[in-house]
Amino acid sequence: MQPTRNRPFQSIAIASGKGGVGKTNVAVNLSVALARLGRNVMLFDADLGLANADLMLGLRPTKTLHDLVAGRVERLEDVLLPGPDGLLLVPSASGIGSMANLTPAEHLGLIRAFSSYDKPLDILVVDTAAGIHDSVTSFCKAVQQVFVVVCDEPASLTDAYALIKVLHQEHGVRRFRIICNMLRDIESGQRLMRKLSAVCASYLPDVVLETAAMIPTDEKLRLAVQKRQPVVSLYPGSPAGRVFNDLARRIDAARGGATDIGGIGFFVERLLQGA
Repeated sequence: MQPTRNRPFQSIAIASGKGGVGKTNVAVNLSVALARLGRNVMLFDADLGLANADLMLGLRPTKTLHDLVAGRVERLEDVLLPGPDGLLLVPSASGIGSMANLTPAEHLGLIRAFSSYDKPLDILVVDTAAGIHDSVTSFCKAVQQVFVVVCDEPASLTDAYALIKVLHQEHGVRRFRIICNMLRDIESGQRLMRKLSAVCASYLPDVVLETAAMIPTDEKLRLAVQKRQPVVSLYPGSPAGRVFNDLARRIDAARGGATDIGGIGFFVERLLQGA
């Protein structure tokens, strides 16, 4: 196994302008699909206060990031949960308001906990909270790629544009990969991309949008959620499962050309710059 410091590393944020667009479902299934390719993948549930990635994976954490921030545990390894196909989940806390409003010292402690992790890691997937809160922008600035999940609803489109605008104008993020989710058909996804591209071209001409995936409405995906399992594990041949697996393969293929070496340390350094 390659030493951590010599491994190509990718960090990805899954974000959305509003809730209810399937963001965490995307993060969970993409992470598992990447792990199924044999990669060392960590999913960081960074929805600090309304976490639910553990539920979608059928996991029950005994310790969460709240314990780490509160000093009840000292190492990131103490809260990590093993998931499907070797995936590692960093579970956050649900229903604890303080996690959504960390003090600067607590935020720095969280960063230090990540910096102490020295196991081999290929890909870090950060499932951010919905919206444009400070924690969202901090995580999006710290990763190499920002994926924005949007669905075919006016509010989703408006809020996705607002997120892109804030990240670009206030934090210098220029490139975004768009995941169109819960689509009736491919044409609705194409229309959605045209609308978002048109408004960005008019008001944010320096922004680059790329269509990353178009995920159809899929009964198998709904069943997988009910069973608290990823659709890529339970129904990998379903329409949604095939899209997630294809996206994972493309992300993995790009990882070989990654210029960032040193694993999670890169992510931590970027977080520290924004702290």
